[in-house]
Amino acid sequence: MPPLSTHRPPQHPWPTQAAPSSRVPPPCSPIGSGARPSGLIPAPIGCLEGGEPFDWLGRAQAPPPPVVPGREDGGGRGGGGGRSRALPGPPGRAVLRRHRRAAGAAALVEDDRDVPGRAALRGDRSPGPAAARTDVAARYEEVYRSITAREAAALGAATPREADAALHALQDASPGSLTVYVVPESSSLLPQGTNVYMGKHRSALVRAGQGLAALRARLQQLTRVMSFTASSIAAALADRVPDGQLGPDARRHLKSSLGYEITFSLLNPDPKSHDVDWDIEGAVNRYVQPVLDKLSVVANFSVDSQILYYAVLGVTPRFDKESSSFLLSAHSLPHVINPVEARLGSSAASLYPVLNFLLYVPERSHSPLYIQDKDGAPVPTNAFHSPRWGGIMIYNIEAPASPQASLPLHVDVDMVRVMEVFLAQLRLLFGISREELPPEFQVESPGNEGLADWELDRLLWAHTVENIATVATTLTSLAQLLDQISNIVIKDDVASEVYRAVASVQDAMAELAEGRLRSAFQASKEAVTSSERAFFDPSLLHLLYFPDDQKFAIYIPLFLPMAVPILLSLAKILREARQRKKEPTKMD
Repeated sequence: MPPLSTHRPPQHPWPTQAAPSSRVPPPCSPIGSGARPSGLIPAPIGCLEGGEPFDWLGRAQAPPPPVVPGREDGGGRGGGGGRSRALPGPPGRAVLRRHRRAAGAAALVEDDRDVPGRAALRGDRSPGPAAARTDVAARYEEVYRSITAREAAALGAATPREADAALHALQDASPGSLTVYVVPESSSLLPQGTNVYMGKHRSALVRAGQGLAALRARLQQLTRVMSFTASSIAAALADRVPDGQLGPDARRHLKSSLGYEITFSLLNPDPKSHDVDWDIEGAVNRYVQPVLDKLSVVANFSVDSQILYYAVLGVTPRFDKESSSFLLSAHSLPHVINPVEARLGSSAASLYPVLNFLLYVPERSHSPLYIQDKDGAPVPTNAFHSPRWGGIMIYNIEAPASPQASLPLHVDVDMVRVMEVFLAQLRLLFGISREELPPEFQVESPGNEGLADWELDRLLWAHTVENIATVATTLTSLAQLLDQISNIVIKDDVASEVYRAVASVQDAMAELAEGRLRSAFQASKEAVTSSERAFFDPSLLHLLYFPDDQKFAIYIPLFLPMAVPILLSLAKILREARQRKKEPTKMD
């Protein structure tokens, strides 16, 4: 049995200066394998209940083979409870190495290679010089042990999925932890050609063999996939890192928020020709609610729906004679959002970010309507998404067989096909996506839950780091406001919110250092709430206070014209009084 040991990864350089950017992410990206835009790389997800298999981008496909693409970097998850890695044990036995990691300062970071030494956090809420910096450090805790008898029985299952389910019932894995089981090379548990199996909970199976070097390479790659890596930190702190040090996908994810509002909209621009009926309530309960239930630990969600008539895209499609269809090119997609958003009205009275999912049924004069990617190929899903906004899917209706058919045509929307696309877009909006892995990696589908436990841990980790950075930015901006306006009045309730925010941030960092991810995330949420209450308190409205130079600039033009004659009159009175004193008194 390998000895118990710990490993501290080497420190790598990390930017020490950061400035927020007003750079807007790319407005729209088509969904499909043809375009392969940045951030939209297909990877199978499984299938919805009652529907055919689909991938992360919502494309219908044949049942996936045993080998499934996963994510190579940045697609793992952050965790406070720990990490598990395994080394081979005696022949015929599975030995695991339980790997925990925790962080000092602001957050836990990285895998064995990508570990930043220092990350700069912005100290203001608007572009300007950096006001505060936070070190981001990581430490690893690794535990080796042999499997128990019950785990050995679970590993004797017929399929990796059954083994993963059985092991999950035996584990007491805290959020952020990962347990890796190393099975013998001759084991029939993993299919032929599969050396790494990533379950949908917090465990993985790795086949031993081909030497320790090959096994270590698999373990390192597995850690990068299922852990919180350098790209994850860059995405969480994207608004505080210079543009040149980020990839094109860094600012595509939604910002951390206490809540999100999801709006499903059906756009029917031609109700005289199409009578569209969609069972949105049943689809939300069946497909969307399980995903939101799992994401409920991250934020609060509210869902609503609406039907908009005579709402057009605002872009005239091009008619293609060869296919007898209308086409929307990739460069015209950014011009679709604004005209449609003006009709939605969902974000006008919302306190939280709104995620818009639009199902557009083309009018009869522009049917069928298809989206083209940058290379001119049709997008399989016929949908695209806009980062931090939502997604649009074009739903074509088959023309009636007889031209004499009565109008309007009654259409029942296939909600399974629609929800496949919308759920894939929801994952992309939250930054839950995977890049391709070697064929020897197999990733288990999360099913109707939409994301695996380790993906949820990574999301919690990213939001915790972002919340801590947001609190530092808010409080630093508040301190700068107090420095600029010396006569501002700080009420007791505002001061208590500031103290509470600082205490909550310290608790969050302490919990991260101990590897307790859930409690760290809750503390960071409380810190954000308190800091926002203090910053936006009505008594701190800067329009209520004026700097001294502004007071002089306002009052001098008002009082100077009146003060000049008064001062001249006073001077004249003084001169006359002095002259009377000098003149001798006349005696009769």
